[in-house]
Amino acid sequence: MRERAAELKAGRSGKADGGTDVLAKIAEMPEPDRRMAERIHEIVRVSAPHLTPRTWYGMPAYARDGNVVCFFQAAHKFKARYATLGFSDNAHLDDGFMWSTAFALKDLDAETEARVLELVARAAS
Repeated sequence: MRERAAELKAGRSGKADGGTDVLAKIAEMPEPDRRMAERIHEIVRVSAPHLTPRTWYGMPAYARDGNVVCFFQAAHKFKARYATLGFSDNAHLDDGFMWSTAFALKDLDAETEARVLELVARAAS
């Protein structure tokens, strides 16, 4: 919560640089979280270049018009066995009456990267 409060304060003061903040947070992560976060950052920048990188609760996130669309949650931060790629209610992933809003990530292979690219592009549309 302290990280979120600092993010809000930096945003109000005009001192927030989302891209720099996201890269700094990624650099602090241990492996394999760092490798996955770097790759997801690249995928988002390619598949949804109009999304703005920013931190959200201390994790890398990508926003449209100031609203988070998707985010990466490192496993180490919550002592979980997997990282998470999540989507907010601002993501365009609606599919009937029920759909996934978060995905567990143990690693990224070519097939998983292709799926992430498709999800991010659809969410950001």
